[in-house]
Amino acid sequence: MASDRPTRSRSGALCRQLLLTLTILTFACDACKKVTLHVPSKLDAGKFVGRVNLKECFQSANLIHSSDPDFQILEDGSVYTTNAILLSSERKFTILLSNTDNQEEEKILVLLQHQTKVLKKRHSREKVLRRAKRRWAPIPCSMQENSLGPFPLFLQQIQSDTAQNYTIFYSIRGPGVDREPINLFYVERDTGNLFCTRPVDREQYESFELIAFATTPDGYTPELPLPLVIRVEDENDNYPIFTETTYIFTVPENCRVGSTVGQVCATDKDEPDTMHTRLKYSIIEQLPASATLFSMHPTTGVITTSSSQLDRELIDKYQLKIKVQDMDGQYFGLQTTSTCIINVEDVNDNLPTFTRTSYVTSVEENRVDVEILRVTVEDKDLINTANWRANYTILKGNENGNFKIVTDPRTNEGVLYVVKPLNYEERQQVNLQIGVVNEAPYSKEASSRSVMSTATVTVNVKNQDEGPECSPAVQTVQIRENAPPGTKSDGYKAYDPETKSSSGIRYKKLTDPKGWVTVDENSGSITTFRSLDRETETIRGGAYNITILASGKDGRTCTGTLGIILEDMNDNGPVIPKQTVVICKTVMSSADISAVDPDDPINGPPFDFSLESVPDAGIERMWRLTKINDTAARLFYKNDLPFGPYQVPVRVRDRHGLSVVTPLKVILCDCVTENDCALRTDPRTGNGEVRLGKWAILAILLGIALLFCILFTLVCGATGTAKQPKAFPDDLAQQNLIVSNTEAPGDDKMCSTNGFTTHTVGSSAQGICGTLGSGVKNGGQETIEMVKGGHQTLESCRGTGHHHTLDSCRGGHVETDNCRYTYSEWHNFTQPRLGEESIRGHTLVKN
Repeated sequence: MASDRPTRSRSGALCRQLLLTLTILTFACDACKKVTLHVPSKLDAGKFVGRVNLKECFQSANLIHSSDPDFQILEDGSVYTTNAILLSSERKFTILLSNTDNQEEEKILVLLQHQTKVLKKRHSREKVLRRAKRRWAPIPCSMQENSLGPFPLFLQQIQSDTAQNYTIFYSIRGPGVDREPINLFYVERDTGNLFCTRPVDREQYESFELIAFATTPDGYTPELPLPLVIRVEDENDNYPIFTETTYIFTVPENCRVGSTVGQVCATDKDEPDTMHTRLKYSIIEQLPASATLFSMHPTTGVITTSSSQLDRELIDKYQLKIKVQDMDGQYFGLQTTSTCIINVEDVNDNLPTFTRTSYVTSVEENRVDVEILRVTVEDKDLINTANWRANYTILKGNENGNFKIVTDPRTNEGVLYVVKPLNYEERQQVNLQIGVVNEAPYSKEASSRSVMSTATVTVNVKNQDEGPECSPAVQTVQIRENAPPGTKSDGYKAYDPETKSSSGIRYKKLTDPKGWVTVDENSGSITTFRSLDRETETIRGGAYNITILASGKDGRTCTGTLGIILEDMNDNGPVIPKQTVVICKTVMSSADISAVDPDDPINGPPFDFSLESVPDAGIERMWRLTKINDTAARLFYKNDLPFGPYQVPVRVRDRHGLSVVTPLKVILCDCVTENDCALRTDPRTGNGEVRLGKWAILAILLGIALLFCILFTLVCGATGTAKQPKAFPDDLAQQNLIVSNTEAPGDDKMCSTNGFTTHTVGSSAQGICGTLGSGVKNGGQETIEMVKGGHQTLESCRGTGHHHTLDSCRGGHVETDNCRYTYSEWHNFTQPRLGEESIRGHTLVKN
């Protein structure tokens, strides 16, 4: 293309320049109308189609949208396909530009035309050159990293075959051009020569993917965008680096050859799978510099043991200086060193051994929980670990459990104790065999005999002057109860453990709750001081315990218990504990009674119950007994006895015929439960008192409260209406009714209502203004007295043997009224009026 330029005339160049200027001006004017892009018939997804100058159309657009989902518009106007498309003819879509701040919008119509059609249409008269090899194709390109130049460094030239027919301008985009690193590459617009402006680090940028464009001055793109990959070739400019500055591993001592110690690792930033990153590991130095004990795999960096002679007791730590080198370890490769520390871990490869094979010690007899010996061992393993700590055991000689051996955690010594007292009279010397092992098992293969170290211990028992021995601690004797005072029996016996004799031992009584016996000082025998009673409340299980103190010649003592077993005698008859029985006649016809016998069961039940006859009492005529079981019976009353208390003597015999008569107090009561009845005497006799139950008392209290409420209501009503005297209607609502209660004596009083004075109504029809005794009862019918308002005298309402109507008492001032009417007259008079009041109140409520 550069060679054709000299043949063109200056006039032709000027014309083309004017034509280009005119075209640009025309495009600027019509920027928002239509844009034509020439594309091939087939486009793959993600392909660059062309570029539309959006700024010329709408400078402040902040939202770009394509009406066709097959195309994507970038902010710089670049058009890319989102899906693969096939153009059979022209295709149109609209680019929508809008400003969301001021709601302005612009549209650009994009027309896609088939490239071959355009060429044929626009250049139908031009001859198209055909070549076997295109000059617009991806060209492999590379550059060396860290290049020294000179810069700008020429890389290659890109050319298009269409440059023979058109004026072609070349441009590139992508990373290194308009994206980071910016301005690293540029292309000459006219020649297509591609240059690099500065050195590149491959570890930062392995390659660059650029896109080259070939366009005519009027914006026509005869070529598709050309992907151009520039590869940066690696240079061995990075040292391999260990992942850690110091590696620390642990390996057990005496491990086998080839045991893995650990693995080191290094990294290299140069290009993988090249000689620049092919690493080799090696050990440079070992400290302490003894025989070679470790080896390293050159490729993997795994460290293994090359000897089985690792002994922690000799050397417990090794330090290795290791190296890694690239270029597969060749001398010109880059290398780095590091340090590896290997700690030798302790194992139980040394047995604990006694410092002595035999020990001798002594202990006094009867001593317990006392330390008598300490034994020591030697162990070369690591101190204060399970490989060093010792476990002691007694192998022989401790069949009676007199000894125990434990480990002192601070010194690792074995401490021998006496935990059960020794007896000099039985054994004067004890021979023990003790053994020791570690807490951790032995690591080496060995026979069971060589694993444990053993030693012998001789324990000499020293004699001690002992006092008497009270054995067994509890001894018993048997004495019949009720035995006469002065009865002798064997007592408590203690003995000298050395002579096995009881001679010379003195006895003394320490405790005797009842003071029943005396103890012989020399023999320990006992003599009853008073009669013994087995049924005494302090006796439990028929045994009476006393405490004896035995003393030796040297003043040593021991204490024992003497249990006196009392043989039971049938000296107690059965009795009935509950001697008061309540029978609620309304719900019960009998009561159950039971008897007990303090004697032993062999002298107790079964019992026989019977009624004891009393002259002139008629017990059998009024009561009957039936047996329930061996210890209980049921008592029935007969002939419908009246309420009240009764004395019923009951005789109870045990199995041997010993009997006791118990006088029962039986109360026949008008009750439901026994708690409701506390009758002391017969209420019908009139000379006793009745104790009321809780429910009766509650009923009386409620009745009194109700009476006070009624009286309070009447007083309040009289006070409220006295201020407004008025004539009363002829109905029962303004009447004063008095019901005379004849169940109990008392005074019936009335409160004055509506200005009327109400007096006590006496038993006589002629009583005036006073308390007149009990209420009146005529023919079994309660008298109801009514007082009618008005100014009348007493005389106007009085009649002799006759009943007056209410109307005859109306009009005058009433000082004292004693008008009476029978219940039937009152009923006939009040019912119609009460009905009228009911109807009247109902009407008022409805209104």
